[in-house]
Amino acid sequence: MKSKTPTPSGDQLLSMLAALSNPHRLRIVAMLKSGGRNYVSQLARELGISRPLLHLHLQKLEDAGLVVSQMELSQDGKALNYFDVSNFDFELTPAVIAEAVKSLSNNPEQ
Repeated sequence: MKSKTPTPSGDQLLSMLAALSNPHRLRIVAMLKSGGRNYVSQLARELGISRPLLHLHLQKLEDAGLVVSQMELSQDGKALNYFDVSNFDFELTPAVIAEAVKSLSNNPEQ
């Protein structure tokens, strides 16, 4: 049985939701989930977007903890930055949101 990811803090939840609020980033997560880890140039070709734009989206996803990266050397000595989707699984319910709000760093209730 798959275990759930610990419920994110308020700031983590905001970061994750903000990262997922873009159609390109949703496509990146879906592509990495269905196709497995991949390097930036190949992802950019498959998504039909530029590498600089892809880097921007991958950075946002990585900052939110939704993808991870690993630099590797290819057979011909080129550095390739591989990305893979993180394993995240939590329920988004009103109760989870209410609990997360308590830990927001800009919480006026504290």
